[in-house]
Amino acid sequence: MLDWITDHLAIIMFGAMFFVIFCGYPVAWVMGGMGLFFGAVGSLLGVFQFSSLSNVILRMWGGVAMDSTLVSIPSFIFMGTILERSGSAKDMLMATEILLKRVPGGLAVSVMVMGTILAAPIGVVGAAVVLLSVIALKPMLDAGYDKELAIGTIASAGTLGILIPPAIMIVVMAEMLQTSSGALFAAATMPGFLLSGLYLLYILYVAITQPAKAPKMPADYGPQNSKEFWRVMWTGLFPMTMLMVIVLGSIFAGWATATESAGVGVLGAVFIAWLNNQLSFRMMNEAIQSACRSNAMVFLIFLGATCFSYVFRKLGGDDAMISTLGYFGIDTKWEMMAFVMVLIFLLGFPFEWIEICLIVLPIFAPILAKFDFSDHIGSNTYFMAWFATLVAVNLQTAFMTPPFGATLFYMRGTVPPGITMSHIYRAMTPFVILQVVGLLLCIAFPGIALWLPRVTGLLD
Repeated sequence: MLDWITDHLAIIMFGAMFFVIFCGYPVAWVMGGMGLFFGAVGSLLGVFQFSSLSNVILRMWGGVAMDSTLVSIPSFIFMGTILERSGSAKDMLMATEILLKRVPGGLAVSVMVMGTILAAPIGVVGAAVVLLSVIALKPMLDAGYDKELAIGTIASAGTLGILIPPAIMIVVMAEMLQTSSGALFAAATMPGFLLSGLYLLYILYVAITQPAKAPKMPADYGPQNSKEFWRVMWTGLFPMTMLMVIVLGSIFAGWATATESAGVGVLGAVFIAWLNNQLSFRMMNEAIQSACRSNAMVFLIFLGATCFSYVFRKLGGDDAMISTLGYFGIDTKWEMMAFVMVLIFLLGFPFEWIEICLIVLPIFAPILAKFDFSDHIGSNTYFMAWFATLVAVNLQTAFMTPPFGATLFYMRGTVPPGITMSHIYRAMTPFVILQVVGLLLCIAFPGIALWLPRVTGLLD
C-alpha cells in the first residue's frame, strides 16, 4: 500500500487539491498549502527533498515578483477601475444607442457593441458586467425587452473583457506558457471579435423573428440635429474607441510592450475622466483601493500556484498524468486536445478562470507541446499561441456556466427583484452554446487565431 501511494503521490496531490477547493477554501491557500503538505509527505516517503522547497521562494521572486510582463496586470486593472468609477461608460452607451437606433434590437445591439469596445480598456469581467448591468438592464426592461435576452446580452458582452486584449487573463497565460504576451494579444483578438459577431447575429435573429422580445427604439430617440449628434459622438464614443486603438495599436505595431501600453492606457483613462469632468481625488482614491484589492488576489494566487506546480512536477506529475491518460486510451494528439478542452469546459462549472489556468496549464501545456500539430497549424512554433487562444475562448464559458459562474452572481447582485436565478440560468444557455461554436471554429480553422499574429510578425 505504501509503495502504491509513493508511486501515485502526484496523482493523489492533484485529486486532493480539487477536493479541498470544493470545500470552499481560498484557492491561493489551497494550492500553496497542498504544495507544502505533499512536499513534506514526499520527503517522508523518500521521493522529494524537503530542503528543495527553498527553490519555491526563488521561483516566486524570479518568476512572479521580478517579471516585467506581470507589471502590466496592475496597470490594466487600474485603467479599468478608473473608467468604471469615472462614469465614462454611461456616455458611451448613450452614443452607441443613438448610432444604432434604426437597427433591429438596437438597444441590445448597442450594449453588445459597447461591451466589445469596453472589453479592451476595462478588461475586468466583474467591473464590466456590473457596469453594463447598472446602466443598461433597466433601460432594456423598460423598453419591453425579454428578461432573458436582456440578461444574456449584458452578461455575454461583459465577459468579452476576459478575451479581447489587453485582457488580464492573456497576460497570466503568457507568463505561465513562457511566451510573448503581444503574440497572445494578437492571437486572441480575432476570436474575441468572432464571439462578439456570433452574439450580434443571435440578437439580430431574435429581434427579426421575435420582435416582441427586442422592440425597436423610437424614431425620435436622441438628438434631432447634426450638431447635437456629433457632440454626443465626440464625448461618448470617440475617447474610448481611441483609447482601445492606442493601447492595442501600440502593441501590434511593435511600438510598445504590453507593460508600456498599460501605462499609456492608465494615462488615457485619466485623461478621459478629466475630459468628462469626473476626475477627482475621491474617484481616484476609490479606483486605487479597488485596483489594489484585485491585484492582491491575483498575485497571491500566483504565489500559491508556483509552490503547487513546483512540488507536483518534482513528484513526477507530468509522467504520472501521461501514463494515467494512456491507461484510459487517451494517447493521440487530438484525443489529448479534446480531453483538455472538455476538462476546461467542465471545470468552468465550479471554478473561475484563474483557478482553471493555474490547475490546467502547468500540467497539460507541456504534455501537448510534445505533439506535432504542424500539419494543422502550419508550424509547431505557432502551437502555444493557438493553444492559449483555445483555452482563453473555452475559459470564457467559466464565467457563464451554472451553478458557480462568476457572471451569474454579478448579475444576481444587480438585477431587480422580479428576476430570479432561474431567469439568469436560462439567459446564459444560448450564449454558452455560441461560445462552444466559437471554440469549435477556432479549432477547425486555426487561421482565425493565427492570422493577425502572423501578419504583425509577432510570432516570428
